[in-house]
Amino acid sequence: MPPKNPNAAKTKQKPQEEQREKCLQAVVLADSFETRFTPFTLERPRCLLPLANTPLIEYTLEFLANAGVQEVFVYCGSHAEQLDDYIHASRWISKSSPFRALKILKSTATSVGEAMRNLDQLDVITGDFLLVSGDVISNMNLEPALIKHRARREKCKDAIMTMVLSEAGVGHRTKSKGSRPVFVIDPAAERCLHYEEMGGRRGGSRYVTLDPELLTSHGEIEVRDDLIDCHIDICALDVLAQWSDNFDFQSLRKSFLRGVLKDYETYGKTIHVYVVADQYAARVKSLRAYDAVSKDVCGRWAYPLCPDSNLVPGQSYRFGRGKVYQENDVLLGRTAVVKRSVVGRGTSVGDGSTINGSTVGRRCKIGNNVTIEGAYIWDNVTIEDGSIVRQAVIANGTSIGKNCTIYWAALISFVVQIPENTKISAESKITRDEERGYSNNSDAEDSDASSVTSSRLISQNPSASSSVSSISTLASSDADLEPSRDASRRSSFRSDPLDDAAENRDFHLEATGSILDGLQKSDPADTIMLELNGYRMSTNAGQHEVRKAVVAAFMKRISNLIAGDNASGAGTMSIGAAVKDVFTNYKSLVGRTTFDKEADEKVDQVDFLMLVQKECVGRPSGDQLLLFVAKEVCDLEVIEEDGVLQWWDDERSREGEMGNVRGLTATFITFLKEAEEDDESEEDEDESDENDD
Repeated sequence: MPPKNPNAAKTKQKPQEEQREKCLQAVVLADSFETRFTPFTLERPRCLLPLANTPLIEYTLEFLANAGVQEVFVYCGSHAEQLDDYIHASRWISKSSPFRALKILKSTATSVGEAMRNLDQLDVITGDFLLVSGDVISNMNLEPALIKHRARREKCKDAIMTMVLSEAGVGHRTKSKGSRPVFVIDPAAERCLHYEEMGGRRGGSRYVTLDPELLTSHGEIEVRDDLIDCHIDICALDVLAQWSDNFDFQSLRKSFLRGVLKDYETYGKTIHVYVVADQYAARVKSLRAYDAVSKDVCGRWAYPLCPDSNLVPGQSYRFGRGKVYQENDVLLGRTAVVKRSVVGRGTSVGDGSTINGSTVGRRCKIGNNVTIEGAYIWDNVTIEDGSIVRQAVIANGTSIGKNCTIYWAALISFVVQIPENTKISAESKITRDEERGYSNNSDAEDSDASSVTSSRLISQNPSASSSVSSISTLASSDADLEPSRDASRRSSFRSDPLDDAAENRDFHLEATGSILDGLQKSDPADTIMLELNGYRMSTNAGQHEVRKAVVAAFMKRISNLIAGDNASGAGTMSIGAAVKDVFTNYKSLVGRTTFDKEADEKVDQVDFLMLVQKECVGRPSGDQLLLFVAKEVCDLEVIEEDGVLQWWDDERSREGEMGNVRGLTATFITFLKEAEEDDESEEDEDESDENDD
């Protein structure tokens, strides 16, 4: 029997809906269900890791408060107790909190899909809500996006979600260097029609495949690969229902977004976009993104979300000379130099030490003559005299002994002790040895000549029993991975070395062959680089792999020219002529693989010359070849003199077989150093003359 008043239900619900509109809710996914931040996330949730000495969750909650959110549900799995303790000790649940309520939802979910289905069952969401990751950093005004979403919902209840995307150039440093999202959009309706990911570590496609009907049924479409997916979604309740009805949905984009778009003809649900052009929004979803967003925050691109805003009670940062953010009670030695860095309270820096482009936490003890370049040093870290740390991350409570060298992209976890005279190789990750305590000098037979090995510093966790290994580093893959179904892989904090080796080998073979083919056909450098970028994006290769392919192809081409294989048919070439021919005509390829011209430390240039030196090992007249290449790249100014000298002084260039091909180049290096001394002498004389005048 029909109700007496068909509109009674609607009339009854209307005040409730208005109340829901007034109370904006948000769900924060504090668990990423990934392993990109291991070894750190073995002991602490990602959202509590510090960025510019402030926990990531603080930036996310600040964004939600500015967006007018009143109720927040923080969904967490691993290390839930730590997050619970942090939140209950924070300002976010105090009487002055901008939130009406903030609740921690603990779960054992192993994917976003499980978490969303669990959230639906809890029945705590009452209307439209924000869905964000616990690593979002944004200064954007969300009100215009909310207004548009609500207006669309008024017209059509099938408009179930609005994704907030940030406009950025294709090469923006916060964008993924691996799998990158491509959104096909109807600009008139601001509706997402198609979603795809190009490139990626599993050899993803370099092409977007569109249904021809999209082209005929829409007056205009835009294919956008210049957008950063911030994982800020404005959702209707129907979003939770979609997750619950589709148990194969596991991830936000690859599963849910694709699934809803694919089923549009069947269910009619639409997903829309709101593109931010002049405000900051990004996710710290990988170690590379951590590095990029740290630079953005310290560079004030996310203002007012910068250190001197003092988001956490008790912070006292001030922005001063040399672009330094410094708290109270910092002790600097008379000859210490700090530039473009963040330094926390209670930290001391000894005489002769240099900190540049780095973050140093609270209560750190930096000894004398220490060099810290582009590194992230968290709280209570001790670095003793004479040590060097470059582009590494060192977690709380770690102690670095005297005269240690920590190379780029090394990750040292919590409360590790590194004995003096130790070298930590690039891309290593180090954790505590729970069984034997902490490593000391007696653990290493020759600690001043060897890197720390797994038996000394790697945790005895069964999933981490392999040796210190290469991992996803600050410049490596941050593709949006589907959650693994294998529990052992979820617990492991390293990728499969066989898979990585195969992928690197495939890229190297394809890229080297492509470059060599272009060199032999005298193709323009732009054409070769375009093809090379295609291979790089399809395999998620890093810049080191790109440089390696360029060097291998160049050296092969030089060998061919020396042997008489050249298009002009002019016969064999001398080593010097062959080197000049290749590097003069294609010097721009070298320039496009080195990005450190403005940096004091020429990491890319040193890496390029290391690869050249390695190629010379075992070749006939390898010592002559190295000399001519070093001189040519210096003369062409594609490698700076500082880059050449830093390469020469690098211990790696002297070790083993590498040292066997250095002999002839020593004279050239001596020339460079004497020329540098002469220039300095002339400058001193000029200054003296000016003073006399």
